[in-house]
Amino acid sequence: MLARDWRGGELGVLMMALILAVGVVSGISAFTTRLQAALELESHRFLAADTVVRSGREMPAQWLQQAQASGLRVATTLTFPSMVYAQGDAMQLASIKAVSDAYPLRGDLKFSEQPFGDAVTITNGPRRGTVWLDSRLFPLLDVTLGDAVQVGEAQLKVTGAVRGEPDQAAGMFGYGPRLLMHYEDIAATEVIQPGSRVEFRQLYAGDVGDMTDFTQWLEPQLAPGQRLMTVSDGQPGISNALDRAERFLLLAGSLGVVLAGVAIALAARRFSERHNDYVAVMKSLGATSGAINQLYGKSLLLLGAVATVCGCLLGWGIQALFFTLFADQLPVEPGPSGPRPYLIGSATALTCLLSFAWPPLRRLGQASPLRVLRKDVAVFTRGTSGDYLFGLVAVSLLMLWYSGDWRLTLALLAGLAVTVTLGMGLAMTLLKGGRLVGMSAGSIWRLALAGLQRRGAANALQVVIFAMAIMLLLVLVLVRTSLVDEWQTQLPEDAPNHFMINIGPGDVQAVDQRLREEGISSEALYPMIRGRIMAVQGVDLPTRDQADMDGPRQREVNFTWSETLPEGNELVAGDWWQPGTDAAMVSVELEFAQRMGIEVGDRLSMLVGAQPLDVTVSSLRSLDWQSMRPNFFMVFPPEVLASYPATFMTSFHLDPDNKVFLNDFIREFPTVTVIEMDLVIEQIRSIIQQVSGAIELVLVVILATGALVLIAGVQASVDERLHESSILRALGARKQLILGGLLIEFAALGLFAGLLATIAAEISVAILQVTAMDMQYSPTPWLWPLGIGAGVVLIAGLGVFSCRRVVSHPPVAVLREL
Repeated sequence: MLARDWRGGELGVLMMALILAVGVVSGISAFTTRLQAALELESHRFLAADTVVRSGREMPAQWLQQAQASGLRVATTLTFPSMVYAQGDAMQLASIKAVSDAYPLRGDLKFSEQPFGDAVTITNGPRRGTVWLDSRLFPLLDVTLGDAVQVGEAQLKVTGAVRGEPDQAAGMFGYGPRLLMHYEDIAATEVIQPGSRVEFRQLYAGDVGDMTDFTQWLEPQLAPGQRLMTVSDGQPGISNALDRAERFLLLAGSLGVVLAGVAIALAARRFSERHNDYVAVMKSLGATSGAINQLYGKSLLLLGAVATVCGCLLGWGIQALFFTLFADQLPVEPGPSGPRPYLIGSATALTCLLSFAWPPLRRLGQASPLRVLRKDVAVFTRGTSGDYLFGLVAVSLLMLWYSGDWRLTLALLAGLAVTVTLGMGLAMTLLKGGRLVGMSAGSIWRLALAGLQRRGAANALQVVIFAMAIMLLLVLVLVRTSLVDEWQTQLPEDAPNHFMINIGPGDVQAVDQRLREEGISSEALYPMIRGRIMAVQGVDLPTRDQADMDGPRQREVNFTWSETLPEGNELVAGDWWQPGTDAAMVSVELEFAQRMGIEVGDRLSMLVGAQPLDVTVSSLRSLDWQSMRPNFFMVFPPEVLASYPATFMTSFHLDPDNKVFLNDFIREFPTVTVIEMDLVIEQIRSIIQQVSGAIELVLVVILATGALVLIAGVQASVDERLHESSILRALGARKQLILGGLLIEFAALGLFAGLLATIAAEISVAILQVTAMDMQYSPTPWLWPLGIGAGVVLIAGLGVFSCRRVVSHPPVAVLREL
C-alpha cells in the first residue's frame, strides 16, 4: 500500500515533512551542541583558562595538586602595580604580571623581539631572570633589549616586548604598561608584603567532565575573598553574546518542530481524506475497523522508521555542511555532538506521528461503506478539535524539552494562541464580508470571493495555518535582526578601541589639542577620582576580607562629575540635579546599586583620599558597559568634588595603520597611560561574526521548513479545487478566468494570514526579547509591510503554482470520479 501511495505521490509531502522535522531538529541540535562547545572553548581564551580562581591572598598549593590529579592542566599568575626603575633616574608605574611556565592554558601569548615589531605567537612567558616590557615602556624607561630593569629588589634582564595576553582585559590591575615576568622571580623582588594590592590567580583547563568534577570539589573550599570565575564572569559581553546566540538556535529548532508538526498534520489530513473511498471499499468487502487501524498503524510506523533514519542522516548532513562552510571561521575543531540530538530528532518523529498523523488516519476505520455508492455520505470528523489540542500539548512539551526554557516556549505559545484566537474570528468575518463586496464586482472577483465564502470554514483554518507559519518565520527573522543589529551597535567599526587615563589637569587641553591635530575623534574628557564606599544608611560595610566578593562590601570605585546626564546613560529612578547645584548628591549605576543594596534617597558615607564625604542618592542610571565609552558607577555634581584632586580619562578610535602615533604621544605625555583595547575588540568581533554566520545558516533551513508548511497547506485544498474547476470548464469557463479567480482567492488568504502573522509576531517577539533574550523591545514598523506582503506574494504564488494542473487536467477524468 505504501509503495502504491508513494508512486501516486500521496506520501510525498507527509514523508518530506517527517524527514525535514527529524532533520531540522537533529541537525540544529547537533550543530548547536558542537558550535556552542567550540565557541565556549574559544571564548575561554579571554581567561587564558577554562576556569580561574582569583584572590587577594595566595591560595593553597593543594588545589593545584588536586587539579593535576584530576587530569587538569594548571598555571598561576600574580598581578600587582609597582614602580619599575632603569638606569639613571628613569622610573615608571607599571602593571606587573608574573606567570608560571604553563601560562597561558588557553589562547595565545603575543611577543615581539623589538618594541612595536611584528608580533608572533609563543607558548610560554619569559624565563627566570628575564622580563618582557610593553612596547610603551621602552621609551618611557629609555631601555633597549639586553638592558636591566629593577622591580623591587630584583634586577631583571629585558629580552623582548609583550604584545598581547589572552586575559589582558580581565585583571584588576591590567590597565597600565605591562611588565611580564616569571612567577618564580617574585620572591626576589620582595615587593609583596601584607596589605599589598595584589591579585593571585590559579588557572585550570582540561576535559569538561574532569573540570566539572574538580569545580564541584573546589567550590566548598573557597573562603571569603576567593572567587571562582568562568567566561561569564571574566567577559560578560562575550558570555551574553553566546547565551543569546544559543537561545536563538534553540528558538530556531523549536520553530522547526512546530512548523514540521503543522506540515505533518496537513499532509496526514489530506492523505486520510484521499483514502476514505479506498477504506470504504475495504469495509464493503468485510474488513473491520480494527483491521484497518492495524493496517494503517503498521504502515505509519514503517513510514516513521524510514523517515527517522533518513531525517537523522539529513540532520548529520546539515550540521556537517554547516561546519564545512564554517571551517575557515572556526578557530577550534568542534567536538562530537553525542547521541542526544538524534534522540531528540527520533522523539520528534514519534511525537509528530502520534500527535498529528495518527488521529486522522485512526478515523479512517470509521468510514462508512456507503461511500462506495454515495459520495455525499459525510466523512467522520468527530474529535478533530481534541486531536488538535492533543497535538498542541505534545508539541509544547517537545519544545520545552528541546529548548529547556519555559519562557521561550511560553512566548511562542502566546503568539500561536493569538494567531488561532484572532484568526478564526477575523478570517470568518473578513471572508463573509468579502462576498458582500464581491457581489457587484466583475466575474473574476465574483468567482474568487464566492470561492472564499463557499469554503469559509476550510479557508479560515487555512488562514490560521498560513498565519502560524508566517508568524514563526517573522519571529525568527525579527529576533535574528535584533540580535545582529544590537551586536553591531555595541561594536561598530568606529567604536573606541583605546583609553587614556591619568591625564593631569594641566594636560587636558594639550591632550585634546593633540588628538584634534591628528584627526582623532575622542569621547569627552571625564574627570576621575578614586574613592571608597564605607557605609550605606549609616551601616558600615564589611571589608573584602570579611565578606564574599559578590556581596556588599567596602570597595574602591571611580567617581566623576557632570552637570548633565552623560551620553549613553538613562535615568531609571529619581531625578537629575539642576546645573550649578552644590547639594551633596550622587547618581548611581543601576546594577551596581542593586549589588550594593542602594536605593534612591539612601545616605552614603565615603572616603576620598583621607577626607570623608557624605552624600544622598538622587537617581539611578542604566548604561551599556559594552559601548567602550568611559562609564562610571557614581556621578556627582561638579561642585561636590571640586576640592578633590582629579585626573582625567577619555576613549578614542585609532586605525591599526596609525598605531605609530602612540609612540610620539607617549614621548610627549609620559605620565598618560594608554590602554589598547583593539585586540580585545577584534577577539569579540570574531566571536560575534562566527555566531552571526551560524544564525544566517540556521535561518535558511527554517525558511525551507516554513515553505514546506505553506505547500502542504495549499495542497490540502487541491482536490476540491480540481473538482470545481472541472465543473466550471465543463460549463465553458476559460483558463484565464479560473487562474485569475485562484490568484485573487489565494492573495486574499495571504493578506489575512500576513496581517494575523504580523500582529502575533510582534506580541511573541516582545515577550521573547524581554523575558528570554534579555533585550529591550522596540516596535518594528518595517515588519508590517514585510509580513503582509510576504503573505500575499507567497500564498498567491504557491497557491497558483500548486493548483496549476486544475486547468490542464481533463474535466471528463475528474467528473467520472464524482
